[in-house]
Formats: sequence, structure tokens, C-alpha cells
Amino acid sequence: MSIYLIRHGETALNAARVVQPADTPLGDRGRAQAVELAKRLQSANLIGIYSSDLERASQTAMPIAAATGLPIHYSALLQERNFGDLRGRPYDSLGFDPISAPGAPPNGESTETFEARVAQAFADILAHRRAVGGNLAVVTHGLVVRVLLQRHLSLAAGSAAPERLGNTSVTIFDTHAPYQVQLVNCTAHLEGALMDDGRSLAGV
Repeated sequence: MSIYLIRHGETALNAARVVQPADTPLGDRGRAQAVELAKRLQSANLIGIYSSDLERASQTAMPIAAATGLPIHYSALLQERNFGDLRGRPYDSLGFDPISAPGAPPNGESTETFEARVAQAFADILAHRRAVGGNLAVVTHGLVVRVLLQRHLSLAAGSAAPERLGNTSVTIFDTHAPYQVQLVNCTAHLEGALMDDGRSLAGV
């Protein structure tokens, strides 16, 4: 059995390199990416869907639910790091990288607080997986996936967590310790105009 860890689809603010407010929805490309993702996961023998309650994650999870007939369980623990008053500002205008800054931006989360929340989310994911008893899809955000890869999952020897996770990328890991990763940051379900744009932001 496996857990499918998924980053949400593209938003207009991802593409425009703007730090995203909490209520940012998917853009047209992101909605189409989510449909292709759902087609891929239709044959994954899922018996549960667990999602961040932010709109861009919820809108990514909905086509999976429609394709599989499964309900979505939402959790605020799976939300992206809160960048507070930086949200809504162009990333390239900030003059620094808020992702690598350990302190909390005004009205936001520090790295320490965020990573503690992700640890709670990981424990919750494992508990939910045990409850459903089979393959679980988890729809979340780029920095959440990255922290899970860095701190909670086991990558192949010599591998490191990618700096950027693609929109609707799929990362698969085993459901039992040491939580070995089988697949990282895969967007094979996206082709042509829907392929992930490596210039867009991931994680803010």
C-alpha cells in the first residue's frame, strides 16, 4: 500500500510569481492539470482522499473525488506555509527569499512553526491511512511536500528532495517506516500545453 503525495495545480499567481493569498483558486491550466491528474489516479486503487482545505488544493482534489467516487477529508494542517503580509506581493520584488528565511514574516509562520505543523500533518496522514486501510491520495502544497521529503520520508541513497515541486506532481511513498519514497515529483500525466512551467513559483 502507498500514499500519493500531490501538489495542487497551477494558479494564475504561481505563473505570475506572486506570493499567494490563502484563497487563491486554480487557473484554467491548473483546472485542466487536475483533470489529467484524476485520470492518472483513477487506476491507483485509492480508497481515501485527504486534502488541504485551501481552495487551490481543494479544487485539485475534486476531480480525483469525481473520478473515484471517494469523499474528500480536509485538514488545515496540510495548508501551505503562511507568509503573512508578504502574500499578494510579487516574489521578485521582495529582495530576499522568504522560503529560506527562518524567521516569521509579519503575521506569518516561521520555519520552525511551519515544520512543527507539517510533523503534525504527517502523523495525521498516517492515522488517516490506517483508518482507510489502503492507498491514500494527499493533496497539499509545494513546501509541505518538500518538508515531508526532507524530514519524514526516506529517499534513495544519494538523492535529495527537489528544490521545486511541479504543479500536480505525484510523489509516492510506502505506508510503513522508514516510509521509503518510490517516486518523486512526477508529472508524466501532463503533456503539451499543460506541462508544468518550471519558471512559476512553488511554495509561496
